[in-house]
Amino acid sequence: MVNSLFGRILLLASACVLLLFIGFWQWFSLSQQHSQRLVQQSLHRELATHMTEINPLLSQGITSDAALKEAFHDLMLLGPSFEIYTLDPQGKVIAFDAKEEQIKTLRVDTAKIQAFLGGEPLPILGTDPRSDSQQKIFSASPLKAPGGALNGYLYVIIGGEAFDSWQSLIQAKDLPERWGVALGSWALFTLILFALLLRYLTRPLNRLTQALGELEHQPIDQPLTLPLAPSRSQEMAQLNGQINHLLQEVAQKQRQVTAQQAAKQEFLLHLSHDLKTPLTTLLGYLDTWLVSPVDERDDSLLQYAAASGQRLQRLLAQMLELAALENGQIKANMRRVSLQSILDELTLTFTPKAKQAEVSLRIHRGDEDEYLYTDPQLMGRVLNNLLDNALRHTPPGGEIAVYPQRLASGSYLVVQDSGSGMQPEAIAALQQAPSLSQPALYYCQGEALPQLGVGLAIVRQLLARLGCRIEVQSATDRGSRFMIALPRYR
Repeated sequence: MVNSLFGRILLLASACVLLLFIGFWQWFSLSQQHSQRLVQQSLHRELATHMTEINPLLSQGITSDAALKEAFHDLMLLGPSFEIYTLDPQGKVIAFDAKEEQIKTLRVDTAKIQAFLGGEPLPILGTDPRSDSQQKIFSASPLKAPGGALNGYLYVIIGGEAFDSWQSLIQAKDLPERWGVALGSWALFTLILFALLLRYLTRPLNRLTQALGELEHQPIDQPLTLPLAPSRSQEMAQLNGQINHLLQEVAQKQRQVTAQQAAKQEFLLHLSHDLKTPLTTLLGYLDTWLVSPVDERDDSLLQYAAASGQRLQRLLAQMLELAALENGQIKANMRRVSLQSILDELTLTFTPKAKQAEVSLRIHRGDEDEYLYTDPQLMGRVLNNLLDNALRHTPPGGEIAVYPQRLASGSYLVVQDSGSGMQPEAIAALQQAPSLSQPALYYCQGEALPQLGVGLAIVRQLLARLGCRIEVQSATDRGSRFMIALPRYR
């Protein structure tokens, strides 16, 4: 119950009402006590003066005499709630009608007496001689000698110990009834307040629940929005706006995923065609060799079949490498490496291939003191894929050049060929930086068909892990120029 919304509302409302009730009760008690003191002190303002006038000893200014105790006793019998004292001019208690052990304080604050005699607003609380700390309302009158000299004060406590005892007894008797009425009122008020809060707070929540249920019936091809009227509640309006914003993001992500899946399917179709061509060629050469008479079999067919098998093997290896890159299984191990060593390895690998393809390959070695901060294996894979792509698209007699170049914008490693060139869509796809929202990195976002082959898709993935950018310049039948921005070692 406590974990539910209604239970928390009930608990919060009960606590708030209880605190308000306690505060109101305390305020009411203090206000009632203040009013009672004001009324009693106002009614008995002249009490001490009248006592002084009717008693011959007090009227003569006598403050210390055994006869005063008898007079005090008689006066207190007429007013059991009064306690009578005589004080000297400094406020010291002189005469009283009580046992010695009942007197706790032998000095009264005369400043309060002067405030009372000066007519300041009531109630005024003064020292209670029968208490160490409690103060009570009083009445006071100066006691003067026949010559007019001030001998002291007549100090009368209004509501003494007897009054307090009877008042405590009556309050103890009436306390259960008062608390019962108070708790019943509190419980009734809490239930009414809870019902009102529940109705007020749950109405927009119920509307929101109904609106969320109606989303199931909305067409998928239309934008998803909550069918809610504008709410007067600022919080509910913000919640509706946040839900609508979230629905728009979900719809956008769904469209992106759908487009990526479609593009990946198109890519797989193209890839299956690329795989089917060497496989068909391989099987065709082998079938031709097998059906030929033994004495007429041409061994060149086996060489062509082996070349097709190698091409098929290379495509399968590239597919596995691309899958590993997309799954994050390949990490860059960045370190200090010489640019000359990377170019030397490239020369050893591609010089025989270029000679076989009848293509002129020129790889310019870099400076011996030029170093990069990169992963040499991944950088080598980038250059290998670019040179493989250049050899496939450069006709016999063409040229391929690899050389470092320094420009105002930085240092670059350039791979340039005189092949068939690239389409603008493929260039845009290669230069597009990979992102988490576009996991299929072999197509250009927004295009219906994939624009990159597996080799160039691997190049883009590897460059993203190395933190390098690539710039492409290409023209149809005039070749391409790939410029890789090199991270310099510092």
